[in-house]
Amino acid sequence: MTTDYRKTPEALSRLTDLQHRVTQRDATEPAFRNAYWDNHQPGIYVDVVSGQPLFSSTDKYDSGTGWPSFTAPIDRAAVTTRADKGLWMTRTEVRSSGADSHLGHVFDDGPYQAGGLRYCMNSAALRFIPAAELEEQGYGDYRHLFTNDEETTS
Repeated sequence: MTTDYRKTPEALSRLTDLQHRVTQRDATEPAFRNAYWDNHQPGIYVDVVSGQPLFSSTDKYDSGTGWPSFTAPIDRAAVTTRADKGLWMTRTEVRSSGADSHLGHVFDDGPYQAGGLRYCMNSAALRFIPAAELEEQGYGDYRHLFTNDEETTS
């Protein structure tokens, strides 16, 4: 697996219309009608454009918002943030650091004991890699996040 997580014309051509609108035009998918809001499988979430590892299921929690929510990125350097002044308020937008894909927003109303942040992401910006498939899909370096073998084989 490459660690060169850039946006390429080939990668963009593989995106669905929704994935393109979300990652390239900063759209938001509908709450509760997206692929990962209720996913409880162990694994990691990568940028749908570049494959860059972004979040782990070990940091995912049910925020009640209808979008996948995480307490932290898999690596702080995997994401960048910037002010988003749309929707009549200022929010903090989250983007992948490699391909500059729009992922969602981060809020300060997450679980206090986990740092207080809620990374509210769009499923359309993510691709899920089950823990049992990390090695074969080139993400074996993240196997250590899932030490219980029963978790990774279910």
